[in-house]
Amino acid sequence: MLNGAEALLAVTCIKNRYFPIEPDVMDLILIALAPVVIIAFYIWFRDKYEQEPLQPLLYSLGAGILIVIPIITVEGLLSELVGSLDRISGAAYHAFVVAGFTEELFKYLALVLLIWKSPHFNDKYDGIVYATFVSLGFAGAENVMYVLHNGLATGLMRAFTAVPAHAIFGITMGYYFGMARFYPKRERELKRKALWIPILLHGIYDFILMTEIAWLWSVFILFVIYLYVIGLRRMKVLSVQSYYRTDYELLNRKFGGPADMHR
Repeated sequence: MLNGAEALLAVTCIKNRYFPIEPDVMDLILIALAPVVIIAFYIWFRDKYEQEPLQPLLYSLGAGILIVIPIITVEGLLSELVGSLDRISGAAYHAFVVAGFTEELFKYLALVLLIWKSPHFNDKYDGIVYATFVSLGFAGAENVMYVLHNGLATGLMRAFTAVPAHAIFGITMGYYFGMARFYPKRERELKRKALWIPILLHGIYDFILMTEIAWLWSVFILFVIYLYVIGLRRMKVLSVQSYYRTDYELLNRKFGGPADMHR
């Protein structure tokens, strides 16, 4: 079984063997996709008790790639709806509405249509896995476009900022989505949170960057750290509650989720 580094090395070897031309372009594409591959393997390996099969994971990545088309279309339309705005208002509109709302909505719709009734969605942590893979599919396609247009420095910066941020928005969405699947009495509430909380986090992230206010960079760094912390915590919470742990009933009592909610 390949880990993230081995998978990336394998992709590089295939590239060198079959695509020897235009090395600069291929290298940029690999740089753009490297964080996606590494994070995807990390999320998958953290599913310690019942790892998901490859096919639905690839479908989730593919869905994330495909939603790039409607997202670009809708974002273009929303950008044209308003006239000239001042810097703060414009940043807020584009961060929360154009980018945050549009991108997270299409990720959520892809997740619902593809995963909600899937027989593979049989554990709370699966919500995190599939939501993150949808997000990574989108992040990978978006990152390729950014890196090909702006170059190596952009790829290196986004490897530690934008791509992990998309993954964490996916983790957040999947956390509430996974809970909604197994707590039917709270399904509507948790599904709403699976949509609006990632929109809020995404909006804050983009707003700080779009305002281009120097002192907000310190806030941005703290916010990114916060995203990492809550993302890892949410993964841990649902991982330890896995239905496939032998001590599942004890853990569910500890975290407030009755074992008979599994279905």
